Amino acid sequence: MKRLSRISLSLILCTLILNLVSCKKKYEQASERTDEALNQELSDQEVHDHILQYARQNGIKTDAFDSPESSTFSLLAEIGFGHKPKYIKYIEQVQPIDSAAVRTAGWSIVQGVAVEDALKSLEPSYPAYQQLKKEYTRLMTEDNKLDSAQLVAESMNAYRWVHRQAKDATRLVLVNIRGAYLVGMDSSGKEALQMRVVAGKKDKATPPMDTYATQVITHPYWNVPRSIAVKEMLPKIQNNVAFLENNNIEVIDKKGNTVDPESVDWQALSVDRFPYRLRQDTGADNSLGLLKVELKNPLAIYLHDTNARYLFAKEQRWRSHGCVRVQRPTDLANFMAGKQLLESDSLDETGSEALPPTYYSLSPKVPVFLLYLGADINDKGQLVYYNDVYGWDKSEAISAR
Repeated sequence: MKRLSRISLSLILCTLILNLVSCKKKYEQASERTDEALNQELSDQEVHDHILQYARQNGIKTDAFDSPESSTFSLLAEIGFGHKPKYIKYIEQVQPIDSAAVRTAGWSIVQGVAVEDALKSLEPSYPAYQQLKKEYTRLMTEDNKLDSAQLVAESMNAYRWVHRQAKDATRLVLVNIRGAYLVGMDSSGKEALQMRVVAGKKDKATPPMDTYATQVITHPYWNVPRSIAVKEMLPKIQNNVAFLENNNIEVIDKKGNTVDPESVDWQALSVDRFPYRLRQDTGADNSLGLLKVELKNPLAIYLHDTNARYLFAKEQRWRSHGCVRVQRPTDLANFMAGKQLLESDSLDETGSEALPPTYYSLSPKVPVFLLYLGADINDKGQLVYYNDVYGWDKSEAISAR
């Protein structure tokens, strides 16, 4: 009897194992077929055409999706999450699309939900995006302004990309280089902060990028970029070495040691031969002002305060060497931290004392998008167009001829 019991138990265990293996295979097969099955279900010409029409109404170029044999799943993903915006120079990490949301919308259509209702759930709920949709429809159907509509379509795609990349971030920052302003938004895209910025001048353009902020630094040193050091500062130093002392700039050698400027033969140095690093001390005269927001990128681009705050009153605010100067640095720092790090008047530019830097890590990460938007919605809900300050659109149009 014991032997039979052991045999029976073994048979039961084997059966269970076989069933588990079989179920696993069926599950894996079903998972592998999910997107293929969805594409097949949506391949009906009428349904496919309806989805294409919705996409076109939202400024999406559908040439690659015109055939029912093309991936409808990819078309749905484009409607919800867009593609890399124009002129982006750097992306820290391309996030995967929310494939579960795409499948949910697709299967909803298969089950009879209206295409418009199913696809609206995929798109950003951001108020600016929703208003851009309305403006695009007006421009295309009422005003027949195709060039203006194209600018709006590009901005809509940029917001879809932000929607993809920001994912579940509780807050994000968007700088429109072309408009020289910054907005801070919560996870729903509702605007919580807006300010003017000073962006790069035409020959020192601020590079559009998709990254995140890592930390806030008060009373930062300014490590002078080599290009500025050798092309702009070196001639002034060669003319008068007192330039360094007058601007609180230290000379650092390759080992990180401070060097006495009087001990350097400045006349023997050149653009190609400059074995030093220049660092401006902290304080109100520092070119970074009294606050810096570090951004993850290899281009040495960051957000910072400035000792030339009068520039924010100007309409032409493309004056920097590439980094972005912000109008209200303490408000930005507090928004990014999600709490009050600093009193609004804690950074007083009248104070000349050089204090040591203080570092505040940002956790969780705050997505930061530096974009080149030709159209956007202002804080009054109005559509605004922005000049092509760097001439990139014009260059693109010429090269396309």
